[in-house]
Amino acid sequence: MAFSVLTYGILPLLAFIPVAWFLLGPLLWRGIGTALGWFLRRKTDGRRAQILQVMNDDEEKYQQTKKDQKESGSDDEWEAVDAYAQGTAGNGEKGEKDWEGIVGFFHPFCNAGGGGERVLWAAIRATQKRWPKAKCIIYTGDHDADKNQILARVETRFNIHLHPPTVSFLYLSTRHLVLASTWPHFTLAGQSIGSIILAWDAFSLMVPDIFVDTMGYAFSLGLCKFLFPDIPTGAYVHYPSISTDMLESLNPESAVGSQGVNAGKGVGTKGAIKKFYWELFATVYSMMGASIDVVMTNSSWTQDHIQKLWGPLRQKKHQANPMAVVYPPVAVRELEQEVEVSAASEAKREKVLLYIAQFRPEKNHQLILQAFAEFLKTGSEASKGAKLVLVGSVRDDGDSKRVYKLRLLVNELHIVEQVEFHLDAPWPSILDWLRKASVGVNGMWNEHFGIGVVEYQAAGLISVVHDSGGPKLDIVTEIDGQPTGFHATTSTEFAQGFEKALSLRNPLEVRQRARLSAKRFTEEEFAKKWTAQMEKLVAMRA
Repeated sequence: MAFSVLTYGILPLLAFIPVAWFLLGPLLWRGIGTALGWFLRRKTDGRRAQILQVMNDDEEKYQQTKKDQKESGSDDEWEAVDAYAQGTAGNGEKGEKDWEGIVGFFHPFCNAGGGGERVLWAAIRATQKRWPKAKCIIYTGDHDADKNQILARVETRFNIHLHPPTVSFLYLSTRHLVLASTWPHFTLAGQSIGSIILAWDAFSLMVPDIFVDTMGYAFSLGLCKFLFPDIPTGAYVHYPSISTDMLESLNPESAVGSQGVNAGKGVGTKGAIKKFYWELFATVYSMMGASIDVVMTNSSWTQDHIQKLWGPLRQKKHQANPMAVVYPPVAVRELEQEVEVSAASEAKREKVLLYIAQFRPEKNHQLILQAFAEFLKTGSEASKGAKLVLVGSVRDDGDSKRVYKLRLLVNELHIVEQVEFHLDAPWPSILDWLRKASVGVNGMWNEHFGIGVVEYQAAGLISVVHDSGGPKLDIVTEIDGQPTGFHATTSTEFAQGFEKALSLRNPLEVRQRARLSAKRFTEEEFAKKWTAQMEKLVAMRA
């Protein structure tokens, strides 16, 4: 009897458990996510209603203040919607201008003032102009600044004017979990786990109608889909958290085995573990990317690598929403107004090679210093009187130590008199250098886009950039078969590029071509492409 029970009862039941889990496990998993999402919505309903009421009251006060002013672009640019941001949806379609939902922008470092933040604020500006009644909520960890301070800095730093009543900030308490310094080991995994916790922190404050990540935290979007399957998600990807180039760089014998901060580190037992860890992370990262409804990338290079990682899993699910390249907005118009490119200005240009970049390891300032030293050693006519100017922000003690080491290198190379450092320079000072300099330099391998390089071009500088990434594929390209700058990889090639750039017979022609090339990256072009992608998200929710 016992044998029969074991044979025909218990064993079949045990054998069925894996099958049952295979069939019911996904349903159970989705059920857990939905339940947690329901809990968060119930928890935050009161705050949502309160925030909407405050924003509506602010709108009434704003209109009351403006009612006696003449309707003009300078008095209230929100009275008229610019043509470039009006979108493409026709009358009666779901992209309607009167959509008044809440868009949550996940950008924990919104007050940093970098190129990524310009994308955020330009995106919000385009969203406000396309959907004036929509509410834009920014999830941030910048507790040291209130709404007025942040928006004031947006105006002074980027010259972007937003409509204050429909902007609100929710302050996160766990931002430190996405800092690399928090995870000295297994940093990629640690920061990704931290972004999940940070996203939970955000949803615990308020659940939006549309959730958009503009910093590159793909795992936060995966959590959103797990908790709220009905919320459309969007990603603006500045660079992949991991790329095929990164994986290949671990192999010292590969084509990129000498590039990047982890070059050739895939050998030995420790290297094998690192390679396995990165490959496992890439698999999970691809799963997160497959869950996102709308994906925008900032360059052809980023698009190519994200396509390789996310594309296979996204292909069936998101055939109607292919990933789109949306170049980041650059202050091209402002630079055209501020920096003259003419025969008269050409006479005022100096033999200055300008490198504008944060003092981070990947910016490879050492390479540029070594190349500049080689260039000076040639003793050529172009090298006589040449100067290298390094302009960049210092974020923390690590950056300060890096600058100190660069100064030591300058001493070792005996080029102290020919190199200048300008730390945390204000925009007017940067404009002065853009007017005086002749050459713009970028030494980063696989720069994902290169906003600074576009600024060089808009200011008429002749660029000498690394032969990789966005500067190679998207920015320093030919116009009508003629060059707008030069590419290099090694210090010797950069030195040769400096020689070519400072020895041109007619540099003005190249400067004018470079400025023409920069027109592809204006804020207007960004707004058009951003709005087209946002319409897809609004259509899913409207």
